[in-house]
Amino acid sequence: MREMFLPLKVSATALEAQQVRMNVIASNIANVNSTTTLEGGGPYRRREVIFEAYLFNESSIGVNISRIIEDGSPFRKVHDPAHPNADAHGYVLFPNISTITETVNLKSATRAYEANLTLINSFKEMFMRTINILRA
Repeated sequence: MREMFLPLKVSATALEAQQVRMNVIASNIANVNSTTTLEGGGPYRRREVIFEAYLFNESSIGVNISRIIEDGSPFRKVHDPAHPNADAHGYVLFPNISTITETVNLKSATRAYEANLTLINSFKEMFMRTINILRA
C-alpha cells in the first residue's frame, strides 16, 4: 500500500528542491548590483543549488539538495570612478551574475515545479476516481 504513494513522495521532494532553487535564483537577481556584502565585504557572489538523487527504496528515487555553492567565476569589472566602491583606477567589481542566465534558470525551475505539481494533481485525481469506483 505504501508503494502506491511513492510518486507523491518523489514529486514532493522535487517540489521542495525547485522551491529552494527558485529562492536562490531570486536572491541572485536581487543582488545583481550588490558591490559589498556583510560576509566578506566584496561583491555578492552568485549562488547555485546542486541536486542529488535521494533513494527511497531500491526502485524509487527523489531529489535532495546536496549543497548550495558559490560560483567561482570572476566578478564583472566596470569603470565608474564616481562609484563609492571604485578602486584607485576607477574600477568597481560587480557580482558575477547574468540576469539573462538567471531568468532562464528561473524559467526552468518554474517549469520543473509546475510539472511536479501537475503530476501530484493527476495522481490525486486518479486516486479519487479509484475510491469512487470502489464505492460503487
